[in-house]
Amino acid sequence: MGLVKEVIKEIGNKSREFYEFVLPPIDMYLNEKNLKIVIDIPGFLKKDIELSLCGDILSINAKKIIDEKESESLISNQRPNIIDKKIRLPIEINQGEEKIESAKYDNGTLTIIIPITKKGKDIQIE
Repeated sequence: MGLVKEVIKEIGNKSREFYEFVLPPIDMYLNEKNLKIVIDIPGFLKKDIELSLCGDILSINAKKIIDEKESESLISNQRPNIIDKKIRLPIEINQGEEKIESAKYDNGTLTIIIPITKKGKDIQIE
């Protein structure tokens, strides 16, 4: 039975490592006023999530605090313990204007709104 538990635990660890490397899933919505980013990161506490915006790079960092008592009886751990993701945004942000209008974490979903400042002036062709 010990070998089976070890195999299950190793499969869980590999699944978690894959999730931490490739995911979380991200959707982006663009309109004339803002960029809305929706990220699925269930299982984290709001206080354990950090966001930063530098130029057109959004960084998402989260670290789950693992209860020592629970870790002793843990057989499989597929959910991520760490999120360290950098996303290149599909909009150009002027230097010094990097700002996140709002960030809300609810039911494992992080929703970020970044306002778009219109640069320059449209030129009408005659």
